[in-house]
Amino acid sequence: MTCGGKALQASTLIQDIQIQGNQRIEKETILAQIELVPGKAYNQEEIDQALKNLFASGLFSDARLEIKGQALIIHIKENPIVNQVVIEGNDKLSDEILKGELQLRPRQVYTLTRLRNDTQRIQDLYRLKGHFAAVVTPQIIKREQNRVDVVFEVKEGHATVVRKIFFIGNKKFSESKLESTIQTKETRWYRFFTADDTFDSDRLAYDKELLRKFYLEHGYADFQIKSAVAELTSDREEFFITFTLEEGERYQVGQVKISSDFKALDIKTLEKKIPFTSGDWYSNKDVEGTINLLVDELGSLGYAFVDIQPQIQKDTEKHLLDITFVIQEGPKVYINKIDIIGNDRTDDEVIRRELEVDEGDAFNSNKMKHSEKRIKDLGFFKKVSLTKQPSDNPDKADIKIEIEEDRTGELSFGGGFSTADGPLADIRFAEHNFRGKGQDLRAGVTYAKHRQEYSFGLTEPYFLGRELMAGFDVYRVTRTRYLDASYDQQIHGLSLLMGYMLAENLSQLWTYTIQSDKVTRVKEHASRFLRAQARNSILSDIGHTLTYDRRDSKIDPTTGYCLSLNNEFAGLGGTIKYLKNQISGSHFYSFSDDWVLEASARYGIMVGLGKKTRIADRYILGGDTLRGFSPGGVSPRDKTTKDALGGHQFYSGSLELTFPIGLPNEFGVKGATFSDVGSVWQSKEKGPEVLDHKKPRASVGMGLRWQSPMGPLRIDIAKTIAKNKLDEKQVVLFGFSTRW
Repeated sequence: MTCGGKALQASTLIQDIQIQGNQRIEKETILAQIELVPGKAYNQEEIDQALKNLFASGLFSDARLEIKGQALIIHIKENPIVNQVVIEGNDKLSDEILKGELQLRPRQVYTLTRLRNDTQRIQDLYRLKGHFAAVVTPQIIKREQNRVDVVFEVKEGHATVVRKIFFIGNKKFSESKLESTIQTKETRWYRFFTADDTFDSDRLAYDKELLRKFYLEHGYADFQIKSAVAELTSDREEFFITFTLEEGERYQVGQVKISSDFKALDIKTLEKKIPFTSGDWYSNKDVEGTINLLVDELGSLGYAFVDIQPQIQKDTEKHLLDITFVIQEGPKVYINKIDIIGNDRTDDEVIRRELEVDEGDAFNSNKMKHSEKRIKDLGFFKKVSLTKQPSDNPDKADIKIEIEEDRTGELSFGGGFSTADGPLADIRFAEHNFRGKGQDLRAGVTYAKHRQEYSFGLTEPYFLGRELMAGFDVYRVTRTRYLDASYDQQIHGLSLLMGYMLAENLSQLWTYTIQSDKVTRVKEHASRFLRAQARNSILSDIGHTLTYDRRDSKIDPTTGYCLSLNNEFAGLGGTIKYLKNQISGSHFYSFSDDWVLEASARYGIMVGLGKKTRIADRYILGGDTLRGFSPGGVSPRDKTTKDALGGHQFYSGSLELTFPIGLPNEFGVKGATFSDVGSVWQSKEKGPEVLDHKKPRASVGMGLRWQSPMGPLRIDIAKTIAKNKLDEKQVVLFGFSTRW
């Protein structure tokens, strides 16, 4: 960067400006950069600044200024233009990802600074991917007309893994417990499905927050992380991470109270709703949960704008924390706009219709939380996050909805073995978010030696743009029941359904079914009760289901309960007339994050209307409804022919505990132990050959639940501990599904 020619005096008059060396760049562009015009006098500082401006533009690889008389001559050498950018040797990161981060692009000006920045950026991207040994070498290939090709040669190397994680200062919790708390994991052979064992500096910072949260949830209010150091080996292939901790003492809760400026507020009633009391171990999680509980409670009382802050007084000698929840009137904030991010396949409308708030409404955190749960319960997304964002207007806020699409197509396989049907296979196809509209499309085939079933259906959750679910199912069933009932049966049917919400957790479903049922080839050795019913029938049935659901999740519940009442009336035309009533319930209880107990029970009663009921319409148990027994394996029977006669009443109950089995969490494998009980009775058939009683049947068993990379797998092995000698057993029951 030099000035040639005559040295300038204190001020020199410039009458003419000449430019030499420009090929592509217009004279006017260069003059605009130097900010000098003919006819004026300039000093040395102004001339130097003009030269600096030329280099700062990034358009020139070299430039110098020369004074001849009263003429300023600008000598320049233009930077070349990028012809193309090529990346070689990249397998872990695609061209699309890498090129999207680069400054150098075709038809843009090439500079050495941009080349260095882009080289460093590629290396940074590989480090984020865990490849700290990656080497990026830039190559410049000159072309005619002052153009260049830019080539980045990449040697990716192996992913830099975390060999070992050390914890120093931990006395209250083991290293294995702390490692299970953080996201970074030590490298193991079975972690090929995840990248948690590769080093990521952002993940390390997140791990520090996870450790703080863990210790605060367990009452260690003085906990500190003194340091978190990651050491890279000389070959750049492994990291050793060391967390140095200062745990401190565990604190208990001292006084707990509520303070508020709202005079009409019943403080004593609110304080009774706080889920912890003096003497309990302190948990930051309990404090946050109490704030949410109070916000919900105040929202239901009409306080839409509140601000709740916990004030905590620490007694370091007695290791007590006094907690005061201060309730104040918060700023009145309204919703400005709602942005949805990440829904690549799902229509905006599918998400927006689940929201309990809209643009222009008052901001309500209780409705926000309910809206987030409703979106999660759709089952379409891996992650759902609703956050409040500031807007340009101080009394308004934006709502940002971030989602991550999940695979909603499902192909499931089930199977088992029963003494009636032998080996059976069940294949189900479903697309739960058909066309991104939230529609549920389904089809299924069940095949066994003596039974074949085919079905197809579609459900629209918002029929005609209203909160009204509507759909249909068509099906065909063929049974060749030699071992079970000694006859052939062909069923063709159509079901229509319509459902809606009556209240926040209360839903109602109506169904109508029309079905043709043909019974043929009744064997001479079949039960006389079956032979008496060997005729074709038409079923016209209207059904009603009322469901009250207070589970924490419809997809994967861990707490809460669900109650259901079902009624079926057959007699709207047709040849079959009966009334069925059934009540069922389930309750989920979580002992910890990994141990969940489910208790469920059902009871049903059937009444014939004016005529005897058909055996095919009566209750039977088995399969999923009573493990250890084949589908239809529990029923009143003809002792002579062993044919199932069905019953007019039944009950069933189940206890199932799922729990970890000691494998790493990323395996996604849990164990299950269960016990099922049930009975079917009151066939209303008379004769000495009828075996009909209320004796309970029961089974116990173990199982595995695996959230495999291909989809959930379920295996149950059951042993009957109470049975009738004519009941049909099924020891193994399994199911598998995969999503796309």
